[in-house]
Amino acid sequence: MADRSKGFMRAEFVTYAYILLYIALSSGQIFFNKWVLSSKEINFPYPLGLTLLHMIFSSVLCFLLTKVLKIVKVEEGMTLEIYVTSVIPIGAMFAMTLWLGNTAYLYISVAFAQMLKAIMPVAVFILGVAAGLEMMSCRMLLIMSIISFGVLVASYGELNINWIGVVYQMGGVVGEALRLIFMELLVKRKGIKLNPISLMYYVSPCSAICLFVPWIFLEKSKMDGNGPWNFHFVVLTLNSLCTFALNLSVFLVISHTSALTIRVAGVVKDWVVVLVSALLFADTKLTIINLFGYAIAIAGVAAYNNHKLKKEASKVVTTETPGDAESIPLVSQGNTNTER
Repeated sequence: MADRSKGFMRAEFVTYAYILLYIALSSGQIFFNKWVLSSKEINFPYPLGLTLLHMIFSSVLCFLLTKVLKIVKVEEGMTLEIYVTSVIPIGAMFAMTLWLGNTAYLYISVAFAQMLKAIMPVAVFILGVAAGLEMMSCRMLLIMSIISFGVLVASYGELNINWIGVVYQMGGVVGEALRLIFMELLVKRKGIKLNPISLMYYVSPCSAICLFVPWIFLEKSKMDGNGPWNFHFVVLTLNSLCTFALNLSVFLVISHTSALTIRVAGVVKDWVVVLVSALLFADTKLTIINLFGYAIAIAGVAAYNNHKLKKEASKVVTTETPGDAESIPLVSQGNTNTER
């Protein structure tokens, strides 16, 4: 009996450790990206270049983990037709999300960017209805209205609003919503189930190519104009490694808990980012209206998550397994985009 109790406590401790790791990595990566892009010491104000570096690093590591070291098995069933019609659109939208989201940090504060990202369920729902994946209902309209109202209030309370940054952030939100729609189509209509590592194995090279083309035209000349490329190799490598570790932490949390846990952890992370960023960055000035509006939006997001989980539970009675990880966005994502 004592051994069983110790085993239960050990398993519980490991679970909480994974959750805390996810929250720490997810929050830390957002702050890390902001610092790299805006710090005068690092001098790397190139969101496209940074995101491209992340995707190249992820592609190499995924290849090593799956094909060389064979620590993780790549899910089977991928065909050329599925790759062209599903994976490439997902990779393109993923690239768009990270590029625009990271660019927004050059214009608006981390806290305000996080508040704007609360509008994500609204974008996903609207696009889901258009794609025939969601059904319009009075309940969902109410939830979407609450989220939208909260984001509007939070935006009204922003002291130093920059509309260029808002446009970039909203573009990132639309890109992430489209990515999630394509992922759901991949699972529902193609029948392919991918865990986060397998998904990154297929998506990262595609995203890297999608980022490389605009980088050539938009940022390469700026980087060349600043003289020889003399970057902080250790800092940028560590930044890319943290991004990959974040995706691994998502896989670990889902494997040891459930979809509900990762979503609740995502909400906690959002509040951590908003509050801590006010202490770390001089461009973050929170107001009572900011926090009040964001609290309303988060309440709507919580209601949305609860509604979706009940809907999923009614369809699937069996216990959730690690193979179900494909239904969880790599960005809490928010996103999350995990990187943002």
